[in-house]
Amino acid sequence: MNIIVNVSKNWAIGKNGGLLFHISADMRFFKKHTTGNVIVMGRKTLDSLPGGRALPDRTNIVLTRSAGLTRENVAVCHSLDELNDMLAGFDSKSVYVIGGESLYRELLPLCDTAYVTKVDKEIHDADAFMVDLDEHPDWAAAEESELFSDNGLDYRFVTYRKKS
Repeated sequence: MNIIVNVSKNWAIGKNGGLLFHISADMRFFKKHTTGNVIVMGRKTLDSLPGGRALPDRTNIVLTRSAGLTRENVAVCHSLDELNDMLAGFDSKSVYVIGGESLYRELLPLCDTAYVTKVDKEIHDADAFMVDLDEHPDWAAAEESELFSDNGLDYRFVTYRKKS
């Protein structure tokens, strides 16, 4: 399984249910990786998507404790066991965890690759954070892009791999 996330310098990922950064190239990167694949998210992440609707051309799965959640084109599961059953029919390389914070933390041990857009800006008032993979003993940066700039933000794409 894969993680795909956009983080600040201090690994912040969100504030008030929204993304911290809107970078066109990052959105294209996300779309390129996830289109035609499976995306796994929490309910708050689903709610943050345009119109709270499933993303097109992807298998959308939501892991939630909310018993009555139903959305068009969204498969809902309520436990890790149920999620594992749903994912059994898919190649794990085609599965992307897209957030939020608690789901990243819960599924990180099951993932082997993380696609991280790292923005060179600290966000001190964020309320959601990704695990710092630079400090995590089981993970290491494997590839790193050149530095790009957009909307006054410097960023790079970094691929992390779980150490064997």
